[in-house]
Amino acid sequence: MQMLIATVAAYLIGSISFAVIVSAAMGLADPRSYGSKNPGATNVLRSGNKIAAILTLLGDAFKGWLAVWLVARFGARYGLDDTAVALAAIAVFLGHLYPIFFKFKGGKGVATAAGVLLAIHPVLGLATALTWLIIAFFFRYSSFAAIVAAVFAPLFDVFLFGANRIAWAVFAMSALLVWRHRGNITKLIAGTESRIGEKKAAAQPGAKHDGGAAPMRKH
Repeated sequence: MQMLIATVAAYLIGSISFAVIVSAAMGLADPRSYGSKNPGATNVLRSGNKIAAILTLLGDAFKGWLAVWLVARFGARYGLDDTAVALAAIAVFLGHLYPIFFKFKGGKGVATAAGVLLAIHPVLGLATALTWLIIAFFFRYSSFAAIVAAVFAPLFDVFLFGANRIAWAVFAMSALLVWRHRGNITKLIAGTESRIGEKKAAAQPGAKHDGGAAPMRKH
């Protein structure tokens, strides 16, 4: 029962969409109404508000870290082991992808995955984040950097800590993240993917985003 409660709680934490909350608090348009319509930091950046994007990034990473850290830190006293930590990692990630509070339409999970990895072990999180930064710096594609980092994350985990009960969760999370970027993969191959820092039509509160506006490519 304790494991079920921890898993459900992690999913509910993951279902909190900081992209939507931060945008609403700062008087910006709903990120689900422009650009890629993806409630994540990269799409919020397309609004032109860097502070909102940073707060979204930090919030999404924090919820991933918090859900896993709570189980890892306090789970033992309730009889929870690494299996519960693995389930919490998957649950908070799925909460971000399919949030119950937002009609199961969530983001792609890059920041939340980073928070989860940091909670599993700081070295794992930092190694994966560094991979993202290096690829993003040289290629200027956020999606490509996320895909490469996702591929390397389970390899880092196994190399650093060996095959364990949490490794399968890292692998599953990475596979889901790559799958969520399948549209970006198509655009990367076609050469139509938008680069980091590209800003299309500005997103304003209450603005209409229809066929008359210049289309924005997905993150």
